[in-house]
Amino acid sequence: MNLLTFWAEGDWVTRFVAVALLAMSVSTWVVIFWKLNLLRRVKSDVPQSTAAFWQSAQFEEAHARVAQFDRDQSVTPLLEATLLPLGGTLAAAGEREHQLTRVLRDSLQATVNRLQWGQLLLATVGAISPFVGLLGTVWGIFNALSGMAEVGQITLDRVAGPVGEALVMTAAGLAVAIPAVLAYNVLGRTVAQIEIELEGFAQDLMNLLTGRHN
Repeated sequence: MNLLTFWAEGDWVTRFVAVALLAMSVSTWVVIFWKLNLLRRVKSDVPQSTAAFWQSAQFEEAHARVAQFDRDQSVTPLLEATLLPLGGTLAAAGEREHQLTRVLRDSLQATVNRLQWGQLLLATVGAISPFVGLLGTVWGIFNALSGMAEVGQITLDRVAGPVGEALVMTAAGLAVAIPAVLAYNVLGRTVAQIEIELEGFAQDLMNLLTGRHN
């Protein structure tokens, strides 16, 4: 049975399952390709940006040099966060070290959240798509057996075809889930590695600006 025949002979549940799996598959691959491109750039830019910062003579020069390498604004927000707010507000209250800790933490979290975008979708697709495919299979088998029961004669030949076609939905669910799970793990590990690098740079930056030495 080709896809057109499968679609034409299917009921609304079968069509809904097929559309849902297709939508999850397309969204998964869009997120995968987008994140691969983004993380590839960031993973390359962060070491170059931090190296450019430490090779600069002055903070202002460092900011300009970092901007040349930081294509996705991963390191630059940390530098901009160190421009502490003026007095007169609670944000400007407290010791300089505490202010720097707060603004660097907030800036780092915003960058990490941006890098993690799409991870929730990958995890969700990886978790539910096999069950969506299984739903299509169970429903297809139920319809096939109901139709045969109405005819009044159930043989192996009559059962094998419809059941085999229904099992395609389970295979489709797994085909959608496997890339999502693999991408979630691989991309999540890459984000974690970048986060460690940014945390280290943020700590070194705070030490520099507060005059602390480990």
